[in-house]
Amino acid sequence: MIFPRPVRAVIFDMDGLLVDTEAPVRDALMSAAAGIGRELPIAVFMSMVGTTSAHSDQVLVEHFGADFDLEAYLAEVRRLLELAFDIGVPLKPGAAELLVLLDEVGLPKALVTSSSRGAVDRHLPAQVVARFSILITSESVERGKPHPEPYLKAAAALGIPPEDCLALEDSHNGIRSAHAAGMMAVMVPDLLEATDEMREKTVAIADSLHEVRAALAGKVPSPLAGEGACEAGG
Repeated sequence: MIFPRPVRAVIFDMDGLLVDTEAPVRDALMSAAAGIGRELPIAVFMSMVGTTSAHSDQVLVEHFGADFDLEAYLAEVRRLLELAFDIGVPLKPGAAELLVLLDEVGLPKALVTSSSRGAVDRHLPAQVVARFSILITSESVERGKPHPEPYLKAAAALGIPPEDCLALEDSHNGIRSAHAAGMMAVMVPDLLEATDEMREKTVAIADSLHEVRAALAGKVPSPLAGEGACEAGG
């Protein structure tokens, strides 16, 4: 396989990367706003993607105003999400296949998410959660993404240097976090497009987790790796 360095562990984001949750959250936030005669522009929602709940709450208050009933609004958002998630949260294309490959080759895995542990258990099947040796959630850190703390904590828990870890993210703040931690980062865009900044901070922009799996299996040549990459044994 071809990466700047040998990959000794793979660290996954959750929302928008492993599971298709970002679009339902967007729809619930916008529908709840419309239900009270307000508007939540897509740009405001996009600024919340990949951040902590506290940061998202702050964005909402700044947008709607200090006198806005945030608790009532979020209660309606949660109600709408419960309806949406009752039918199950689908894994993103290629997620299951990538997890199988990592099990087969014995690469350790960690999950680093800005969501709570409760959200992890709600959105991921128990058999998927059990495949991660390390779970870093919003309760695990003092400073969330884009700060590097979540990824640094995951690497320390795995006992693997950050620079030898591959981080998989769909959000800009997630990539910023992984890059600041010194990891090899791959962006798999979901709702947010890859920007020039993202290209500078990643070793690749992948179309899907299928492409990531192929790269780790040695089936994707050098275009997936960053400039100056060398072949690494698996």
